[in-house]
Amino acid sequence: MMRKAPSLVDLCVYLAIDNVRYLGDVGETDHHLLERILCHCTLDQLMHIENSTSDRDLSPVTDKLWKRFFKDSFGEDSFDTVVEKMKQRKVTFKWKQLYEAKLKEREEATQKSLDRIKQRYHEEDAKKRTRQVQLCSKVPPSSKKRSFWGGETASNIYNTKSSIMKKSKLEFINSREVKNLAAMKNKVVHKNHSVMSKPKPVVTSRSASSPSSSNKMIKPFRRRF
Repeated sequence: MMRKAPSLVDLCVYLAIDNVRYLGDVGETDHHLLERILCHCTLDQLMHIENSTSDRDLSPVTDKLWKRFFKDSFGEDSFDTVVEKMKQRKVTFKWKQLYEAKLKEREEATQKSLDRIKQRYHEEDAKKRTRQVQLCSKVPPSSKKRSFWGGETASNIYNTKSSIMKKSKLEFINSREVKNLAAMKNKVVHKNHSVMSKPKPVVTSRSASSPSSSNKMIKPFRRRF
């Protein structure tokens, strides 16, 4: 059997499907043709066609397509929740609008999570900075005698240092260790002085002379008859 040749309309539909990524404003194209063409669009392609088409509502053709995209993008649970809420409130919304609202809600939740993470990072970074040791550069004192701007002069700095040194010296002299050392030193000096001042025995010339000399000098008295 010989195949029937496609009509000119069918050839146009096939050509549009092959080039669906280039479609924009569909103008006044019939609904039954759009149903055959737009079902081959991706989510971004369908969004582009609807946003590009002006003065025409494509929801009668695209609503069921957006319903499928909602379920594929956000899951079965989110889809059932939205359907249940619409039944309870007895309202209906276009699935394109529901998709955009859900997408915005998810983006806001993601942004809030990122903001919380960023805030925690800044707090931890601030804590680390407070724990770090910071080096302070000291400004050397001026060597001039007088400061042109009325600041502290070198003589004042010298006097301050001198008073500090005097105070430190007095504290050192009045300390218990220095007093103990001074007491021990005085005790040793007093002991040595007492030893040096003790009187020595006096040796006379008579006692120092030998016994033979004493015998010579003292002779017994002899009577003469």
